[in-house]
Amino acid sequence: MRINQLSLTNFRSYQQLDLSFKPGVTTFLGDNGSGKTNIAEALIYLSFLSSHRVSNNQPLINLGHDQAVIRAEIEKDGRLLQVDLEINANKTNRAKLNQNTTRSQREILGALQVIYFSPEDLDLVRGDPSTRRDFLDKLLVTRSPRLAGVISDYERVVKQRNALLKTRTSQNALTPWNEQLISIGATLTAERIALVEALNPYVQESYTNLNEVKPTEIFYKSTVENISTSVDRNKEIYTDKVLEVQQQEIERGLTLFGPHRDDLQLQLGPFPAKGYASHGESWSMAISLRLGSFNLLKKEGAEPILILDDIFAELDNSRRQQLLNATTMAEQTIITAAVSSDIPQGLIGERKFVSLGQVTEGSA
Repeated sequence: MRINQLSLTNFRSYQQLDLSFKPGVTTFLGDNGSGKTNIAEALIYLSFLSSHRVSNNQPLINLGHDQAVIRAEIEKDGRLLQVDLEINANKTNRAKLNQNTTRSQREILGALQVIYFSPEDLDLVRGDPSTRRDFLDKLLVTRSPRLAGVISDYERVVKQRNALLKTRTSQNALTPWNEQLISIGATLTAERIALVEALNPYVQESYTNLNEVKPTEIFYKSTVENISTSVDRNKEIYTDKVLEVQQQEIERGLTLFGPHRDDLQLQLGPFPAKGYASHGESWSMAISLRLGSFNLLKKEGAEPILILDDIFAELDNSRRQQLLNATTMAEQTIITAAVSSDIPQGLIGERKFVSLGQVTEGSA
């Protein structure tokens, strides 16, 4: 998989930007605030329908406009795909695939697959459980785009159920929402656990390759005991849990269990990485999660694009080298950096220079 063309209209700092890409490595060099990360963000948004930097669409749209457009030509499995995504601040986004309007923007998921690294990745280790849940769900959707609907449906059910619980509603009124919480939650949890089990050996291998000596492991930490990859068994467990805690939920006005309260446990030796890992170990764990994801997708036959967004400046030589090794396995890698000295020696490819929303060609 690779991207051939990218066009941005009123996206972030770009009123209009048209870029072409070649296979291999393309590096965007520019000062902080020049707009280089906006290019990476556009590709990430196209892949996940969300930004890795902000939680709503308004900051993505150039000041004075009410919509932005990302357009890309993607080469995948020997076919060309044109994807158009219209990002709106106050209404639903709209998308086209090969110039045909889709019923939902989610229909373009899977057209572009990316694994990205950014300075915010340290939050995967040190941040809240919501950051790690988001990491898992993004990887789920990358592997199987249909699961975006499951995730969206689950979020809707929890929101509606919480709204009812806040009114101290009757148990009868909660019944249909309980049924959906059980059914959809059981499916989502099973998918997450299966993903973590598949990902774990790749994370362990990547961590070892960073010359770290402590053994590492990742596992799914649920709010409910005995949850597994069996959807039917999960439904039984969740059904019992609803009966156990529903009165407490009504009193507190909150759904007290389910995948929205679960976590991805990152373990270093006998201790959790959060709170015990050093700064260097935290970076190694974060890199291993991303590299492990890339290697898992590769093993399963995918060819995701690598995006290394302003990450080299955060890392020492050993960790830089591991990312450099990953670029040799990817059909296409897109890198952003502030200065050329941040780029590891031996990295070849196209270089483009970004300044005040303008992109100019450079030499390798």
